[in-house]
Amino acid sequence: MADRDALEIRVEELAAQLRALSRKVELLEGRAGKPAESWPPVTAAEPSAVHAGADAERAGDVSEEILSWASKAALLPRVSTLCFLLVIALVLRTITDNNLINTLFGSALGMGYAAFLIVAGWNAYRRGSPLAPVVAACGAVLISTVVVETHARFQSLPLVPAYMTLMAAGAAMTFISYRFNVFLPISLGTLGMCLAGAAIDYPAPFYPYLSMVLWTANLLAFFAARLKRCSWLRWIVLAITAAMLSQWGIKLGMVLLGKETPPAYLAATWFLPVMAVFAVSYAGIALSGLLRDGGEAPARFDFFLPALGGALAYTLTFYVVNALGKSVALLGWAGLAWAVAHVGVAFRLAGRGPKGGVATNAFLLGGSVLMALALPGATGSFLLSLPALAVLAFFLIILARQWEYGGTRAISYLVEVYAAGALAIYLQGSSTAAVDLVTVIPAGLVAVINLFHYQLARRSPPLTTSVFFSRFDRSDRSAVVLLLAALTSSFFMLRAAVYPLLLTMPGEIANSFRCTQTIIINLAAAGLMLAAVRRRSREIRNVAILVTLIGAFKVFLHDMLGTHGVPLVLSVFTFGLVAALESIALGRWSRTVPDSKKGAQGEPDGAVPAGQRH
Repeated sequence: MADRDALEIRVEELAAQLRALSRKVELLEGRAGKPAESWPPVTAAEPSAVHAGADAERAGDVSEEILSWASKAALLPRVSTLCFLLVIALVLRTITDNNLINTLFGSALGMGYAAFLIVAGWNAYRRGSPLAPVVAACGAVLISTVVVETHARFQSLPLVPAYMTLMAAGAAMTFISYRFNVFLPISLGTLGMCLAGAAIDYPAPFYPYLSMVLWTANLLAFFAARLKRCSWLRWIVLAITAAMLSQWGIKLGMVLLGKETPPAYLAATWFLPVMAVFAVSYAGIALSGLLRDGGEAPARFDFFLPALGGALAYTLTFYVVNALGKSVALLGWAGLAWAVAHVGVAFRLAGRGPKGGVATNAFLLGGSVLMALALPGATGSFLLSLPALAVLAFFLIILARQWEYGGTRAISYLVEVYAAGALAIYLQGSSTAAVDLVTVIPAGLVAVINLFHYQLARRSPPLTTSVFFSRFDRSDRSAVVLLLAALTSSFFMLRAAVYPLLLTMPGEIANSFRCTQTIIINLAAAGLMLAAVRRRSREIRNVAILVTLIGAFKVFLHDMLGTHGVPLVLSVFTFGLVAALESIALGRWSRTVPDSKKGAQGEPDGAVPAGQRH
């Protein structure tokens, strides 16, 4: 009836427009071939008045337009249907709460009603009814709510049937979505199953059964993404899964560290197999999503899933294995093998078109993250693992040049920065390792590799076809982080090398060591400025100025207030020399290099134009 009324209104509007056009044609025919003085005047019945009247009529009938829109969208029927369906559910709940019927029978009646709504939703979609989304949505929400309440409050539904009911409901909603190519049922079914599964017996669920539900929810979210781009649904399911698995691992690890017997719900023997299943499943889901057919670009979720899934599984497994007192080295080698498998997939996919390139970068990122996590356990030393990561990053930029993948190049930068940053954090927090002469070797290797990496990056800029470099860093300015990483690693290398020498000299070791670090920074600033003048590089010049500012802060706000004697004199003296040297260098720079010849705007000096292929 609502559609018929809307059609009649539309027909009347078209008839009015047709009459107006007919009147305009008659007016033009009356004016044709006559002088302007004899043209018939425009009366209230002519087009201008017709339009004005129509506008006034439409302006006065806004309420009719709103009601017409509500009828077309089936808003009011859907709201009323929702209310009636909820009333029936509330009546059943009230009858059960007041013990008018048996609790077990009432729970079964509620689940039967929810299942009936799911079937009715399928039938409504089959008939093309506008009420189908409301009926299906009510069924999905009610089945999840009734299962949780029946198990938790009435204890009339055992654990296994509760989880099986949730998974069956999610599968049914998925079938409806794929049968009728609609997104709402599978999205509500997946979210309801995931949230209800996490709520059952919280905060002490039986984690293996819960993991089965969460695994199914991740699988259904993947199928939902094949119907419609729905990253929000997949991120929510992943977040819930990560939270519940982390809760399992942390609780199990704390019990094991306390030398206690794990309770039954923690199921210690199931933890490692479940983590392995999730790691493999996430990699498979990401690969299927990245290589799926269709004109859409791969989703960011699929790109980051190998790294996130691998990191989640390995860190939780490492925590539990360490709490068990088992071999961390064996786990490290297993994680390293899984990282090599990621890299092998990346090599396999290289050169297979744009989607193959995205998949290659995704699995290279995942393999790099896993190597960063597994190498310390496999080698038995965190410091020795960092040069290996730096070597991996250096080979990644070589592969990026061969494959012409800008994403691979960006990943190589990230790995190098991680190696240098992890070195700095570890040595800054460990006083013993920071002054150990053995530290010179890994720190020096990381510094040298970063420096060669920077030079290679400057000799071969990325292609403009790369998504990252064409959108965010067209001039490859991010490569300067490699130079900063090399300087950071060099600082810690020299600091560890100088400390044994200070032990052979008279005076306070702590006082001399603090000022020695300042002298190292000042000398680095001077060396960078000389290199900038020699190479005519504004980028190195700017880095030299940054290091000089760090040296100034160290001298005037650290050494002047906390050191004394000859070391302080040398610290201030070296900074003065650096300031004088940079003053001369910058003066010559401004005189010998005109502004028009300082390099192309937005590009580092000495760089090949970004569009040149390599």
